[in-house]
Amino acid sequence: MTAEASLRDRVATAETVVVKVGSSSLTDPEGGLSAGRLAALVDALAARRLAGSNVVLVSSGAIAAGMVPLGLRRRPRDLATQQAAASVGQGALLAAYSAEFGRHGLTTGQVLLTADDVTRRGHYLNARRTIERLLDLGVVPVINENDTVATHEIRFGDNDRLAALVAHLIDARALVLLSDVDALYDAPPSHPGARRIDTVTDHAQLDGVDIGGTSSHVGTGGMITKIEAAEIATSAGVPTVLTAADRAAAALAGQDVGTVFAPTKTRPSARQLWLRYATSPQGRLLLDAGAVEAVTRRGKSLLPAGIRQVAGHFVAGDAVDLIDESGRAVARGLVNYDSKELPDLLGRSTHELARDLGPAYEREVIHRDHLAVLDRVRDRR
Repeated sequence: MTAEASLRDRVATAETVVVKVGSSSLTDPEGGLSAGRLAALVDALAARRLAGSNVVLVSSGAIAAGMVPLGLRRRPRDLATQQAAASVGQGALLAAYSAEFGRHGLTTGQVLLTADDVTRRGHYLNARRTIERLLDLGVVPVINENDTVATHEIRFGDNDRLAALVAHLIDARALVLLSDVDALYDAPPSHPGARRIDTVTDHAQLDGVDIGGTSSHVGTGGMITKIEAAEIATSAGVPTVLTAADRAAAALAGQDVGTVFAPTKTRPSARQLWLRYATSPQGRLLLDAGAVEAVTRRGKSLLPAGIRQVAGHFVAGDAVDLIDESGRAVARGLVNYDSKELPDLLGRSTHELARDLGPAYEREVIHRDHLAVLDRVRDRR
């Protein structure tokens, strides 16, 4: 068996699989929900569930479902109108799923998440318990971002990332990302000679690949967000397939469709994954070369002496990015100081700070246990 076939077989036999579908795969040309497309998707998912696997559906479409009732021709750009459309459309979306899964004798349960639910540990554990209990009860969880309450500062921005984080959250064994594109290509699919990339074993092989943005007027994601989601999932040990929604059944059966992404050989700890992918940085700390070396290669904590500049507004406990002298984010961690007090400490040793300001200041800016080194930056745009 080839490596690619083995990966696809893991998807086909996964005990728990997360499937994400985008708005463009569920809507008609006018932007409303397409009953035919939704029914076809549910048929594929229900077959997998009835065969014995746990299926978790992460579905976009609430805002799109609310556009027609509100007389909107295009996806709204302002947050308030997006939230209004989601409020109107979320009920219609779940009702449609409930009816279609009901044809197969299956029950659905709605789970609406915000970024806080996968970035704050108390929320994180509660979300996991809820989803796992739904699966224990034989329910198909239908997950979406809670657009009606999320703000610009605490939102995922697209359901691709949400799906990857959910796969990590519940320790799923496979992730399938469905869209209106049948696979990842080495050039825009419309270009003559563009070839499908069957397997991605190392994300470095995508360096230089020309990947365009979203082509849909109802969705928010694009190929870039799907690749980033695949990277999150594979970093957590989850094989991922990217393909078109009309090939969902084939992808779930392990057939040679779309692009399959292989898990990384080394799986970081859950905390490292959480810091890298589930946190949203509230600020930036510019480090000197010595501090970059210390935190990225020697596993050291970040001290005030190695910080050259502070940017952003944050409080103790927030996540911040650590930036090298070229402007590249090299690590992310949970800071022990507010942004207002940190500038006065820069360039000084903890011993000196404790002597002048008191023993409370003899502490790291970021302890190594609360710091994750980021993968190298690749510009795919």
